[in-house]
Amino acid sequence: MPLATYTMDVFNNATYTSIAGAMLPHTQHTYWHEFSEISRYNVQLNYFERLWAAWYAFMGNDVLATGIMSFLMHELVYFGRSLPWMIIDRIPAMNKYKIQNQKIPSAREQWDCAKLVLLSHFTVELPQIWFFHPMAQYFGLATTVPFPSLFTMAYQIAIFFVLEDTWHYWTHRAMHWGPLYKNIHKIHHQYSAPFGLAAEYASPIEVMVLGLGTVGAPILWCAVTKDLHILTMYLWIVFRLFQAIDAHSGYEFPYSLHHFLPFWAGAAHHDTHHEKFIGNYSSSFRWWDYVLDTESGPEAAKRRRERKLAKAKKVA
Repeated sequence: MPLATYTMDVFNNATYTSIAGAMLPHTQHTYWHEFSEISRYNVQLNYFERLWAAWYAFMGNDVLATGIMSFLMHELVYFGRSLPWMIIDRIPAMNKYKIQNQKIPSAREQWDCAKLVLLSHFTVELPQIWFFHPMAQYFGLATTVPFPSLFTMAYQIAIFFVLEDTWHYWTHRAMHWGPLYKNIHKIHHQYSAPFGLAAEYASPIEVMVLGLGTVGAPILWCAVTKDLHILTMYLWIVFRLFQAIDAHSGYEFPYSLHHFLPFWAGAAHHDTHHEKFIGNYSSSFRWWDYVLDTESGPEAAKRRRERKLAKAKKVA
């Protein structure tokens, strides 16, 4: 799959060949030299598109360029988004927003969690990230410039959220079945009061199974439509990481998203799941739990009692 459709000209007696193949000839110049040359001959590209094209040209290998960029992005976003919640946990004034405010994670708990998460990232997620590019490219993944439109990326990401949420609901619910819970999912429930860093604190099997929903939804879309750019995939991963980390943050604010989008799950929804160890299996939305009556918490219990009473009166 071509990275771009342009061919570089001769500069300083060094011939720049077309970067139209999957295996690219490695440049002998610096990244910024590549950026300068691409900017000179491709004025129609915006600044970020030139940065993007220069990276692939500089690396000289699509798979290597995508793998490095993907893994670094994942680590920066995951720990970068977790850091504010770690700071908030140390601010007493924020305790009033903590859902289970009697359970503040200690520095030792955060560190122990971080070590297992890092181990999982390098041993489980890194291989998945590395093999994503050739697999998705086989189905038609684009790494070209220019980038797709904002509208295209937005509606595709919305579809990915719906597909992933469906996968997450059913696989997560299955993992609460006795043997699967005991041997796989129990480790994720080590913290009955979750915190942001614990979003990916799980067994390797769980990381792979649930992660398949995050990665599999775009691959399925790409296989069916032949219309997916890896930038869309990156933005989807960023939003998904934000969602997962915020859902595990343990904090409920007056401006939390579910107050404006009632079908959004949020931290309160998932915190109850960790506290009660049952129900609220969805990741992003509430509709599967609502429709299948697997909601957890006082409000859900109250609605069940009311339905039961109403049914009893109707029979009488």
